[in-house]
Amino acid sequence: MQLGFNKSSHYHRYEPTPYEHLEQLFQEFPLYETDHIVDFGCGKGRLNFFIHHLFQSTVTGIEMNEEYYQDALVNLEHYSKNRKSRKEKIRFLLGKAEDYSIQPQDNYFYFFNPFSLPLFQKIVSNIMYSLEENSRLVKVILYYPSDEYQFFMESHPFFEKEVEVKVGNKKDKDKFIIYKSMYW
Repeated sequence: MQLGFNKSSHYHRYEPTPYEHLEQLFQEFPLYETDHIVDFGCGKGRLNFFIHHLFQSTVTGIEMNEEYYQDALVNLEHYSKNRKSRKEKIRFLLGKAEDYSIQPQDNYFYFFNPFSLPLFQKIVSNIMYSLEENSRLVKVILYYPSDEYQFFMESHPFFEKEVEVKVGNKKDKDKFIIYKSMYW
């Protein structure tokens, strides 16, 4: 269920990824404690907590909606109280995804159609600039990908499709597509 509407046509409304779909994805495509994931349009942090719980990976959530961002911080406090895990491995940043400075250790980037194609293209460009400065293997995870996102990634000269994971009732768009950088 998508919640709330943004005032700009570039930013799409919030919808969390279903837990059962995340479980299916990570059964087929596990992460590691050393991975650093960036969730663009993280909402209240569901993906961040789920990944950290399963793999103890470092996860950064970027959210532009201040209400969702505050909810994510409250959720982080509740999550941390019940665990001995290091709280600093999960962080949330308030701001626009296209303004996020890609960090040298960031190696996974998650998108659930949070914004328009031009903003997605800008973020992929930011990832590419980061790769020029710090060469490494990176992967882009698309959930319920729009045709525009898919076409852009399929035709991108520096990314190739690694895997497609069908989830849920396995309709055409009920899937994750993971692209990896080809040169590193």
